[in-house]
Amino acid sequence: MEIWHIRGGNRLNGTCQVQGSKNASLPILAASILAPMRCELHHIPELRDVDAALRILRHLGCRVIQEKQSVYIDSTGLSGCYIPNRLMEEMRSSVIFMGALLARCGEANLSLPGGCHLGKRPIDLHLMALRQMGAEIEENGRELHCTASGLHGADIRLPFPSVGATENAMLAACAAKGETRIYGAAREPEIKALQDFLSAAGVEIHGAGSDTICIIGRHKEKDVVQRIIPDRIVASTIACALAASGGDIELRGIDPGHFSTVLHFLNEAGCDIIKSNYALRIRSDAKLRGIGPVITEPYPGFPTDAQPVLMAAVLKAEGRTKIRETIFENRFRQVPELQRLGAKIVCSGQTAEIFGVPSLHGASLTATDLRGGASMIVAGLAAEGETVICDDGHITRGYERFDNCLRALGADVYLEY
Repeated sequence: MEIWHIRGGNRLNGTCQVQGSKNASLPILAASILAPMRCELHHIPELRDVDAALRILRHLGCRVIQEKQSVYIDSTGLSGCYIPNRLMEEMRSSVIFMGALLARCGEANLSLPGGCHLGKRPIDLHLMALRQMGAEIEENGRELHCTASGLHGADIRLPFPSVGATENAMLAACAAKGETRIYGAAREPEIKALQDFLSAAGVEIHGAGSDTICIIGRHKEKDVVQRIIPDRIVASTIACALAASGGDIELRGIDPGHFSTVLHFLNEAGCDIIKSNYALRIRSDAKLRGIGPVITEPYPGFPTDAQPVLMAAVLKAEGRTKIRETIFENRFRQVPELQRLGAKIVCSGQTAEIFGVPSLHGASLTATDLRGGASMIVAGLAAEGETVICDDGHITRGYERFDNCLRALGADVYLEY
């Protein structure tokens, strides 16, 4: 159990280098087994989810060396295609190894993944895409047995731009005979990062960032060196913390375009935002205005992962903020905890209305999931007195030494293990 102690009221000032992206790192780590090759990955965040992915790689027979934010992988000795349930259940993204193992071994034996309980997150689109390329998949309870005597190219049409299904299809298509086209593909920056890795590895692939991705199978095998893109959700969280607490900070090593919808609403709430190519300056007097409506949508729309932290940022905003969640049915799990701080939030189905209150007060909270836990930190920074958050490891799944980051900006935060 991790206990966060936050004493609110401090303004945030200074500069912050944003960590590497969790959601870009995990599919690239899975892609490292596509062929016998060596990979050198930099700016990898030191997170629980990354640790879980590295344990999977080692279990499969890869040689893995981690030196702070650099990871060196040699997959030439891959010796298995089975991932035990104890490793699969640690994170949602473990399912991405399915497409990579099928491409490399023609077989994958694994179970349904774990992760935060945000509602129904079926992998039916993943299975549909792989089956269209010739994979045979047997489902036995939570166990999946996947085989493919020979993957072939296909036209895959996703009814929803699922990030995971897009990534699994991209990975499997690397070994498919002929051309694969993914229509209705996810457009997130993390998809473009995966394409960059695959292209560096010799795969003929293009289209990431649009809704159609094309892959020609049977790639040349090359060793890869790549730097992971910055984490847009962590950048959004820090920006929301600044908005709620007040102050003046500069975020470095980021692409503001990756989270422009978050910045749009923070600007609407009253924050001053100055963008440059790889940095962002944001100033707030903590006297925010209500905003909205905010509607979560697939990229380039407003990200569901940023919804809880934006909600926390506007708890004291004058007027009303309306947020509609369209991706996950249980994405408002943080609401009862935020109400313990004195927040006034009314939920109806997938819509939440936040009525700004003059002040928040510290309380004892329990983190419900990764982004919900982050929202409680943001709210605690804006509350009077001490907020204590009990967390069963959710926050450290996605935020690298976040207590150190906030303390460097002037926050009174202490993490007890």
